[in-house]
Amino acid sequence: MRTPVALAGAVFALVAQAADGNLDLAHSSLVASFRQQAVSIDAAFRRFGGEIDYDPAHPASTRASLSVDMTSLDIGDEDSNAEVLKAAWFDAARFPLATFRSTAVKPTAPGQFDATGELTVKGRTQPITVSVSVQRAGGALAFDGSFEISRRQFDIGDPSWNPVLDDRVRVRFHLLAASH
Repeated sequence: MRTPVALAGAVFALVAQAADGNLDLAHSSLVASFRQQAVSIDAAFRRFGGEIDYDPAHPASTRASLSVDMTSLDIGDEDSNAEVLKAAWFDAARFPLATFRSTAVKPTAPGQFDATGELTVKGRTQPITVSVSVQRAGGALAFDGSFEISRRQFDIGDPSWNPVLDDRVRVRFHLLAASH
């Protein structure tokens, strides 16, 4: 069995490896929004990485991959941050990373496309389609979008919380990537 320190080291190594992609992590964000007892909460993932290969002349050939360190969710409260790492929630000891890999991209308008791919969270993989807008930001490209998931589809959460915690979670992203 791995110790927490060894597990943390393995997670950081995997995220660092993913961060070798072309994302500018200092200027990118990934935020989960949900409602608990009718109160909106925004929680940022602090560690993630990946790569987006985008050619404006051939947007359908776009490829994207992203890895998210599930231990890096910051709800704004230490007790809540610790709670979501437990087996009933993210089970971060067994599933330290969530991933997205695109499988198809369909241009919808200039500077916009739908990216279809596989989202894996807590060992469960679901197909998703995400609408993305892209614009030039200095020498980089900014990719913005959001998507919604069901906690229950990914077996996230202690059922005793269902009466006070919405099932739907909106994930928003702003990813700044070096252009190729």
